[in-house]
Amino acid sequence: MGKKIALWLAGMFGGSIGKLLGVGLIAMIPIIELRGAIPVAYAIGMDWPVTLIVAIFCNMLPIPIILLFLDAVFNFMKKHHILIKLVEKMEQKARKNKDKVMKYAFWGLVIFVAIPLPGTGAWTGALVASVMKMNRKKALLSIFLGVVTAAIIVTIFTYGLIGSII
Repeated sequence: MGKKIALWLAGMFGGSIGKLLGVGLIAMIPIIELRGAIPVAYAIGMDWPVTLIVAIFCNMLPIPIILLFLDAVFNFMKKHHILIKLVEKMEQKARKNKDKVMKYAFWGLVIFVAIPLPGTGAWTGALVASVMKMNRKKALLSIFLGVVTAAIIVTIFTYGLIGSII
């Protein structure tokens, strides 16, 4: 499906620009993030250095906003009874991962975000950092280091391992 989106955008905006937009958009989607964007970029023929930069940049784009406003948004939603079950589910997920991350704080969050599995990316890392009331600057740096590490792992796996098999 991601490949179809990227190819559709490539057709709509022109080859290179459309591919960049498609991969960037996929990298910003929660849960999928760069773990899905990088394989899609490979599938549509993007070079790995460009893919790496676009995936990291676009995956990080929403993170400062999440870190700044998530508490306020969640409090507003609870106060006005808007999607309370969703908010509680997200907070519960963050609390579930909190102990894993709290043990090592900064480096724990880096490792948590760096693990290239669904549900452990930048969005969840920002959620956990907000629930932990972690310093926003430290959280942002921590998440960035995790995103870069995950991007390198996924790029090596996708362009190296899969590229050598295909």
